[in-house]
Amino acid sequence: MPSTTLDGILVVSFEQAVAAPYCTSRLADAGARVIKVERDVGDFARHYDKAAGDVSSYFAWINRGKESLVADLKDAEDKSFLASMIARADVFVQNLAPGASERLGFGSAELRAAHPRLITVDISGYGNNNSYSEMKAYDLLVQAETGLAEITGRPEGPGRVGISVCDVACGMNAHAAVLEALLERERTGQGTAISVSLFDSIADWMNVPLLYKEGTGQTPQRLGLAHPSLAPYGAFDTSDGTTLLISIQNEREWQAFCAIVLGDAAIAGMAGFDSSAARVANRTNVDAKVASVFGSLKSDEVVRRLLEAGTAFGRVNDLDGLATHPALRRTSVKVPGGAVDLIAPASTFNGQSNALRSVPALGADTDHLHAEFSTPQNTHMTKGKMQ
Repeated sequence: MPSTTLDGILVVSFEQAVAAPYCTSRLADAGARVIKVERDVGDFARHYDKAAGDVSSYFAWINRGKESLVADLKDAEDKSFLASMIARADVFVQNLAPGASERLGFGSAELRAAHPRLITVDISGYGNNNSYSEMKAYDLLVQAETGLAEITGRPEGPGRVGISVCDVACGMNAHAAVLEALLERERTGQGTAISVSLFDSIADWMNVPLLYKEGTGQTPQRLGLAHPSLAPYGAFDTSDGTTLLISIQNEREWQAFCAIVLGDAAIAGMAGFDSSAARVANRTNVDAKVASVFGSLKSDEVVRRLLEAGTAFGRVNDLDGLATHPALRRTSVKVPGGAVDLIAPASTFNGQSNALRSVPALGADTDHLHAEFSTPQNTHMTKGKMQ
């Protein structure tokens, strides 16, 4: 069954792309009613690809359980209608271009002044009151600006994290902040102004490399599938072509690894091998020793030894490997044009995943929302176009 935890909570969202829709999709998963306001051509993320029925993989993933309303934010009648809807809302979310919501008359401060219980969420690229505040921001740009790309990839050059990690991090932070604000409102009766940026979301995650650089004077190296602070911690090929990623976290694990996996307990006490710091400094020789043993054995034997030694390891899977992984949980969701098997949300409740509601077609709910929320003077308003 769908969750009813946030039943009765109304969310109105002027949203597009990933960050805001991610936030509101999680609210919808918890039972909130989410009204997604779209242009007449739809959220442009609807059309990134055609991998999920008639919508994109992105759109299918983060727009389940919502209602779609087509409106024109520059049309006076549509704006009046939207204002009447927001007046009844608990949460207002927007990730329009910098300053656009204020220019359109939907600035968060103005809305909260009129509706003190309203929780407003402004999602931006770089936050407020700095020289970047008015700049356009997309995921890869923020990966570069935060230094994330500089510490990601292989030694040859910076790399992109393979998913829209800045957008997702921002959406996660916004979702958590909304839940916190709802609890605060229960105590005080007052709404909250929430601001979350893509930049701040990833900058927070960059605390460890930044503190390391400022404390040691050294930038963490790009090591591909290796760890800058631990060794051996990386990917090694077996004789039958399987790539296994191993992780040694402490000296006890290292000693067991040498004795059982490498077959020589004395290696653990050799100069350059006898401490974590020594192994990191001697990474080339340490990795060569591990690679030599792995390369002489078939994967089944390496896995047997790793399990016996209690060494943490994982297979370097492709997407086919993910699709058949024994730990993967999936759930079916209806989308315009069919249905898709989404990967289930990470959290379970009493051992069960909440059922997910369908992804809306563009404007599918416009008519009934007008009937429900229209005031007498705009009852006969025609559908608009959000620009």
